[in-house]
Amino acid sequence: MKEKSGGVFEELLETQQIFDDREYLRSSYVPENLPHREEQIDKLARIWVAPLRGETPSNVFIYGKTGTGKTATVKYLMEELEGVASDLSKEIEVSYLNCEVVDTKYRVLATLANNVREELIDGVDVEDLSDFPDEVPMTGWPTDEVYENLVELLDYREQFIIVILDEIDRLVSKGTSDVLYLLSRLNSDLTNAKVGVVGISNDLEFASDLDPRIKSSLGEEEVVFPPYNAPQLEDILEERSEKGFSDGILEDGVIRLCAAHAARKHGDARKALDMLRNAGEIAEEEKSKKVTTSHVTKASKKIERDRMEEAVESLPNQSKLVLMSVLVLQERKSSRVSTGDIYEVYSSLCQQQGWEVLSRRRVSGLISELDMMGVVNARVVSNGRHGRTKEVELKVDPLQVRSAVQDEIYVQDLDSLPVRKQKRLG
Repeated sequence: MKEKSGGVFEELLETQQIFDDREYLRSSYVPENLPHREEQIDKLARIWVAPLRGETPSNVFIYGKTGTGKTATVKYLMEELEGVASDLSKEIEVSYLNCEVVDTKYRVLATLANNVREELIDGVDVEDLSDFPDEVPMTGWPTDEVYENLVELLDYREQFIIVILDEIDRLVSKGTSDVLYLLSRLNSDLTNAKVGVVGISNDLEFASDLDPRIKSSLGEEEVVFPPYNAPQLEDILEERSEKGFSDGILEDGVIRLCAAHAARKHGDARKALDMLRNAGEIAEEEKSKKVTTSHVTKASKKIERDRMEEAVESLPNQSKLVLMSVLVLQERKSSRVSTGDIYEVYSSLCQQQGWEVLSRRRVSGLISELDMMGVVNARVVSNGRHGRTKEVELKVDPLQVRSAVQDEIYVQDLDSLPVRKQKRLG
């Protein structure tokens, strides 16, 4: 007779339940209440009440470091706005674009046009689509035609559209800020519809790089989100943990420690929530009856490892080869890893790949960048009459380096690389 399946899951279900609903502990969750953002909510609500009155909303730039509640506040207010608009029979639509993904003029206009088209089809009884504007492909049309299609879609009926450009600074850094000029002039090309643009950025200085015409038309209002301090982060975590964890699971001091860690990292609420959730997951793995401060400490180390691994994986290939050179030297038990040693190994790796060998000065600059990121520790030392050099030490797990490099770059025959024997000085 076949044994009953599901033993593994039954065992897990019988263990102490740490979480009530861990979704409340994710940064993507938009709560019903946003502590310590009352001032920003009030200012933005005063801007976005305009379409409820039949007026064009002002364009607005929203600034603040990662984890200061910008996107959560905007999404919260947009849900409120759409709800009130529905009650008042007002046609107000919100189109959200993440400029990390939608990062070219064509894609911004095409994505916006298709978002508007989808909302129109859902909200309008259109029996014959032959006279309805076409869906825009992601490539292939002239940009002018995409813009004309967008205008036609917007003006299909009387409506208000709020366009949210999250990570708007990416458009500037990638040289596609001219799309912002097109968006800023949309209202002058519309008869029935009115558009408001919202730019969200982690970079408080990005607008200084904008064309003055764009800045004056888009930056009509500015709202700054300051970092949270430790007591404010505690309030946020307390509120989320009441719904996220089972009763009596958190040991005293857990929330305070998570908040203190995050307050040191620029008041980042996302980091605080990630740390608290990770602490709970570690407690769950250990079959602990409580989430303790030791679980927070383990969670902090895990998050730091994950962050460093992500940083290594995102490095340019030349920086990865420099990092691999440091790894090779340290694995050969070199007591000192100097910039000269690194450059020799790096040059050989470049030749293996068929790449251009950068100058010593440029490689020294890459080492300094790795030092600033915390991937290596580089310090200048004096060797007396032999001059000054940098001694470099790897600060990340060697397995992370090897994985990040060899997943993308084939490194062959490491044993043949030129590693000099260390000389005794003095």
